[in-house]
Amino acid sequence: MKVRAKLFNLLFKYPFTISKGSKTHQPTFIVELDHFGVKGYGEAPGISYYNLPVEKMLEDLEQKRVFLEKFAFADPERYWHYLHHLFPQNSFLVCALDMAGWDIYGKLKGKQLHELWGLDTANNAPTDFTIGIASIDEMVAKMKEQPWPVYKIKVGVAGDVEMVAALRKHTTAIFRVDANAGWSLKEALHKIPQLQALGVEMVEQPLAKDNWEGMKTLYAQSPLPLIADESCVAESDVAKCHLHFHGINIKLTKCSGITPARRMITNARGLGMTVMIGCMNESSVGTAALAQLAPLADYLDMDGPLLLAEDTALGVGFDYGSIRYTNKKGLGLEVSAF
Repeated sequence: MKVRAKLFNLLFKYPFTISKGSKTHQPTFIVELDHFGVKGYGEAPGISYYNLPVEKMLEDLEQKRVFLEKFAFADPERYWHYLHHLFPQNSFLVCALDMAGWDIYGKLKGKQLHELWGLDTANNAPTDFTIGIASIDEMVAKMKEQPWPVYKIKVGVAGDVEMVAALRKHTTAIFRVDANAGWSLKEALHKIPQLQALGVEMVEQPLAKDNWEGMKTLYAQSPLPLIADESCVAESDVAKCHLHFHGINIKLTKCSGITPARRMITNARGLGMTVMIGCMNESSVGTAALAQLAPLADYLDMDGPLLLAEDTALGVGFDYGSIRYTNKKGLGLEVSAF
């Protein structure tokens, strides 16, 4: 196995602002695995509040490159277990390598992953399009520039209900809101019924990630479904979220890849919870991996390439919320990053 990696700092079309802060660029890590001439690709974006910058991913890879290149690849699930023990403190790097392993596996089998798993993409949920926090005029302009059937609106700041009300005047599309842990319990109890009246479908991560008592209270009283994001990182968090959230948002970078994500979906279904497949502003490499899991989700949030002014590959496309798959194998990518 030969390994190559490259760092990018991808420009957003517009500054991307959530309740935690704002950024103009998305740092991302792209890896290429070469298995006897069959190349696989994976991605992990750098997210500041998880303290795993792209430079750390590259540093850890270089320190253990010899172990990666000596591994006898045959099965992606076995590969993930090897990576999980090789990089126990860097789930983001494990995610990128796990994606690349699955990409190789699909190419060796001559199919995209969803085909190997027997999944039907015909009835995929539509992916939302995210409207970051900005002035109301700017948010309306973004919405009009990108007509879409479902919008995810970033909230968690003062005046956010009024912001959603202003956007509602310009569209009948489905709304979802994501507070990114920006509300107190009191705020959430006050705001969620108002958001329901504005046609909001569900609320993502209303309270701080470790406010389990608050979430238990909110879960019992909320008229809208509550979806865990920051509270659901690893596989062990699925059970913790049960009876505190109605569903979980699975992000490949957080949970360390496709392999654990599939188990998380199974676990959530067993607990009667809904599943959202979410992005962290990945380019088309990571988004193509998300698309393989799309048939298993109730909600999709995989609009990363639509928010970026730059990309690293050609792969999954979008048609008014619907996913368009290529006829290529594995993750279905044509990578320009290397």
